[in-house]
Amino acid sequence: MNENASIHHWAMRAVMVAALLPLPHAIHHAYADTSAQPALAQQLNAYANDQPLQQFYQGRENQRVWQDAARVESLAAAIARLDEDGLTPSDYRGAELVDDFKLSQQMGAAAQARFDIKATQALLLALDHLSRGKVDPQTLGSQWSGERPVRTYSMGQVRMALAQGDVEAAFEAARPQSSAYRKLRQTLSEYRALERRGEASAPYLGGREAALRLGDTDDDVVTLRERLALWGENGLVAADDDAYPMIDARVRDDNQRRFDATVESAVKRFQRRHLLEADGVVGERTRHALNTPLSARIDQLRINLERARWLAHFDGDARVWVDVAGYQLHYQRPNGQQWNARVVVGSPQRATPMIHSSISHLTINPTWTIPPTIMREDVLPRVRSNTDYLSARNIQVLSPDGERLNPSSVNWQNPGGVMLRQVAGSSNPLGRLVVRFPNDDMIYLHDTPSKAAFGRADRALSSGCIRVEGISELAQLLLRDSGSQHQVNSLIQRGRSDQNVSLPQRIPVQLHYLTAWPNAEGEIEFRDDIYRHDDALLAALSRPV
Repeated sequence: MNENASIHHWAMRAVMVAALLPLPHAIHHAYADTSAQPALAQQLNAYANDQPLQQFYQGRENQRVWQDAARVESLAAAIARLDEDGLTPSDYRGAELVDDFKLSQQMGAAAQARFDIKATQALLLALDHLSRGKVDPQTLGSQWSGERPVRTYSMGQVRMALAQGDVEAAFEAARPQSSAYRKLRQTLSEYRALERRGEASAPYLGGREAALRLGDTDDDVVTLRERLALWGENGLVAADDDAYPMIDARVRDDNQRRFDATVESAVKRFQRRHLLEADGVVGERTRHALNTPLSARIDQLRINLERARWLAHFDGDARVWVDVAGYQLHYQRPNGQQWNARVVVGSPQRATPMIHSSISHLTINPTWTIPPTIMREDVLPRVRSNTDYLSARNIQVLSPDGERLNPSSVNWQNPGGVMLRQVAGSSNPLGRLVVRFPNDDMIYLHDTPSKAAFGRADRALSSGCIRVEGISELAQLLLRDSGSQHQVNSLIQRGRSDQNVSLPQRIPVQLHYLTAWPNAEGEIEFRDDIYRHDDALLAALSRPV
């Protein structure tokens, strides 16, 4: 072998040995990323219609994201914590991810790409549900109006969080930030802690027919104290004999049987949190609320966390919104101030629908054209008994063309297309003012001559429209905030019927149904499910993905 051949031989051997040696870490990592790109792009072809997934990876130039165990473990842990938001972690299969990752690392680029897509799908689905709800409210009929809520986070926020290795930050970007959501979430945690403490230790409050009240001495008061303690009221249950042997047992037992001022205060707090009349008397409705299982309240919190996710993208907007189940109206003004009022809403038989619209105009001194359902079910039976019913209530009879008719000329057994209209005035059910917004259900906000109803705890009494306490003040604020110079009281005093006053700028209005929500003091109120909407939402929320 000549000298040149020998040099060539040893050079070739050096190249072969070098090729077998491990690459430096940074070079090896870049090489691995580059080789994985075609495998990931090929796997993504099967998900061409999954726009969020495609958008996510396009923003990463089709680079894999789940390449180390710590990041996958962080994702699995964040998914497990979705239980704290009332969601079901198993929907996102987070518990499978760590083992699936380990398995994929023992296989080739195609298997690793498939795992990366699976983990990203779990992330994006969880973030979507956390941001705008697992359940599409459009599938629940009258529980929602309009389009499905939009996501409240950007894909860029998600990619940025993952690039920084902070999976939890991606979840926090998607999680609603409203104070109501945080309070519901906190209360869910507290009630689960109460449940873990053991509901079996608090007996059912039953038996006695008469109400319990201040001054009563009864065995049921002992049970009442225990039920109140279960719901978080402190200082009501007797000290333990072994811990406090100096306390005479008979004195302690007598004290526990007495309905004293401390118990009354606790009952009133409980009643306020459950939208009951806060009179401190334990009657049938209060007893029922006290005996409601903790598991039912936990479900109620989960249901309303879902509703809070539907509302997340409205948070902070200037708007009028009616809390139907809470019998309250809130006007979030453009200047940040809030105006609140009690309302009367539709009865269970004539439920107020959920609506998203915008306030277009006011009607001053309105006449009332009686809606078909009320005419058919309420008015016609009375007219058939006595046609004087119409004149006594200033109700006019109109032809389909609007021509006044003599009531005696109508066949009230088969009145055809006649309309009934009550003239404006103090006895008109709409009062002196109507706030109108476009909707298919002929729903509006209005005044009422029946002011006493606002003092009731249960205010599901109307035929569907919403009576507002102090509506003239609300109307004046709406006019002022939309740029109008009109004065409501002057328009009312002018006395002209059916004066329509347009708002120069429309103001959003929303009607929502919330059976657990913070009150003005920041405490969660549990409300009656007056329209029986909760069961359908709980079933949909609990259905596996």
